[in-house]
Amino acid sequence: MARFVADTREFLPILLQGLWLTLLVTAGSLALSTLLGLIWALMRVSGARALRWLAKSIVNVIRGIPIIVQLFYIYFVMPELGVTLTALQAAIIGLGIAYSAYQAENFRAGIEAIDKGQIEASESLGMGWALMMRRVVLPQAVKIILPPYGNTMIMMLKDSSQASTITVAELALKGSLVAASTFKYTTVFTLVAALYLVMSIPLILLVGWLERRMQGDRR
Repeated sequence: MARFVADTREFLPILLQGLWLTLLVTAGSLALSTLLGLIWALMRVSGARALRWLAKSIVNVIRGIPIIVQLFYIYFVMPELGVTLTALQAAIIGLGIAYSAYQAENFRAGIEAIDKGQIEASESLGMGWALMMRRVVLPQAVKIILPPYGNTMIMMLKDSSQASTITVAELALKGSLVAASTFKYTTVFTLVAALYLVMSIPLILLVGWLERRMQGDRR
């Protein structure tokens, strides 16, 4: 036990450097996926058939390609096309694009869950599509979207470890490097797992609270 405590004091500062990058990748990709996901969802529920078809095609393509392949493409292939990104930028963009497809489905489900009578009432008042979305539909859809949105945050936090495949020294990669150099795999990966739990548990509790809140609002 004393050896574990001593190793923890030695390794923890190094792992915390990776934890910071993990949070940075997660926050950046969450913001990008939210923005893109909302765009895809609004295109899917718009009255324009071409926009619906385009958004559906984009979402299906993104969902059909593994995240790691998307990361490799952005980091290794894009420079050949004249677009060079740092590993951190590529990780944020890659994960953001990959998760925008799942965010889009969450947003679309929330929007389509709104009572059709409210949409008809908004149209009868002369509201345009954009105004109706901004003032009537989206404010109500947010309440429905929040629980799955919270689950998506947790998934993104864990999948941020895939950024290590393109040399981003986040928590998983830092742990692998420390373990490989010290051969103390048990100690290092126990600490890595604990740090992921420390980041995930508040999100898990938040999702649970949101779900209970939603159930209460529906009664």
